[in-house]
Amino acid sequence: MPETAHPSNERSVAHSRRGTAWALLLLLPVAALASVIVPAWLIHPFASQSQGELKLSYVLRAWSPVLTLLALLAALAATVFLWRAGNWWQRSAMVAFVLLAGVSTWFARQNHFEWMFAPLTDVAFAPANDASFIAGDDKVLAVELNGEAAAYPVRQLAYHHVVQDVVGGIPIAVTY
Repeated sequence: MPETAHPSNERSVAHSRRGTAWALLLLLPVAALASVIVPAWLIHPFASQSQGELKLSYVLRAWSPVLTLLALLAALAATVFLWRAGNWWQRSAMVAFVLLAGVSTWFARQNHFEWMFAPLTDVAFAPANDASFIAGDDKVLAVELNGEAAAYPVRQLAYHHVVQDVVGGIPIAVTY
């Protein structure tokens, strides 16, 4: 007499698979988001970072494009698996987690450091006598070309890192 699977065992296995799919759907997009946010959080301007924090940031920054893509694919697979058995609020949650994974995948391919340190493009200049915002002991980067001189306050360059200018008729990029 052939042996047949017991219906309660089949339900138990199906329930276990759904639980695993929900766990993947909940955890992987959050992990993908963390792989993008942690480097941006640890590498922030004007604060010291430890060697370990920097190493973690660079490892996550290097691996986040792959990790987030895998998380997105797994979230999509889990959503496809769970979709038919889900009600409207479960399906809404599935879509939200897939969107979270998708946004993380997009952000992993952006250079958010450029967003934080946007170069100055519309630089305003003032003659040295009129530059009251610069203290006498402020450090500056100075350039002299073709008889024309310009000075760039390090305090301002520390945030933007790059200033594009023309000094003595020559286009330059001043960086710090």
